[in-house]
Amino acid sequence: MSAEPELIELRELAPARCATPGRTRLERANALRIAPGTARNPARQLVPGRGHRFQPAGPATHTWCDLCGDFIWGVVRKGLQCAHCKFTCHYRCRALVCLDCCGPRDLGWEPALERDTNVDEPVEWETPDLSQAEIEQKIKEYNGQINSNLFMSLNKDGSYTGFIKVQLKLVRPVSVPSSKKPPSLQDARRGPGRGTAVKRRTSFYLPKDAVKHLHVLSRTRAREVIEALLRKFLVVDDPRKFALFERAERHGQVYLRKLSDDEQPLRLRLLAGPSEKALSFVLKENDSGEVNWDAFSMPELHNFLRILQREEEEHLRQILQKYSYCRQKIQEALHACPLG
Repeated sequence: MSAEPELIELRELAPARCATPGRTRLERANALRIAPGTARNPARQLVPGRGHRFQPAGPATHTWCDLCGDFIWGVVRKGLQCAHCKFTCHYRCRALVCLDCCGPRDLGWEPALERDTNVDEPVEWETPDLSQAEIEQKIKEYNGQINSNLFMSLNKDGSYTGFIKVQLKLVRPVSVPSSKKPPSLQDARRGPGRGTAVKRRTSFYLPKDAVKHLHVLSRTRAREVIEALLRKFLVVDDPRKFALFERAERHGQVYLRKLSDDEQPLRLRLLAGPSEKALSFVLKENDSGEVNWDAFSMPELHNFLRILQREEEEHLRQILQKYSYCRQKIQEALHACPLG
């Protein structure tokens, strides 16, 4: 990693529209793990990925497939997840996985200290509304405490700009387009036109110590920060597969809280001050089990209802079949017993 922070500009971003996970049919091909100091020809990576131990994903798993990029629908058959590297995919995609298992990834967490909290964690996580004078005073205090040139500055319209640092701690692989020119963020939001060709994807694991600095506005939302980070790394996975967390150390304990889509990270940074212990930002997989169903399109929700109906019918059929088989065996035993 470079010693100089790499800056990503996030200025005057338009409000993000509801992106749909099924907007483009994506096909995973030539998946490989990119490790430092290695160079491999993707055309030769045609054998199934080695080392995975796939198990049925838990019922609370609501996420996107690491192979094809589509949302994993269903309740009973939630897909498969590797017990080692957490690679998650549809049942139908299992045979197409070419990425080797990387084993358990040590991302430097403190499991004995960390405590996950919900977005709706009460009072302690609430942030006060500041007047314009208070914002100006806060910015002066903030700039007086930092030891770098990553200052905050107040704009004429009352907003302010500054820098936030985001650490990427992703366990699962990410996907990038195999084509030379990646899709722009605006293209992703507009969605494909008719006759869109199948796009090919290549997968790799991001380095565990990846860190990015972003220059943002006070009104920049958490969802826009995620989209900008994915765009920087050319990642084509659905942004809702990821979540931005705030991390704070208090009283010898580490707290993690998932930010809602509309929260403003720079505002949180200003209120907490420049201390990384008081507040830092981490990008992780959105594996909390919470799903924002309002973000899906009507056709997708209708499709989900059809999948649920088929799954429910199949589940009931299997249950009735088991009871019928058990009843048949009991009746056969009764007929075989001599009377008296």
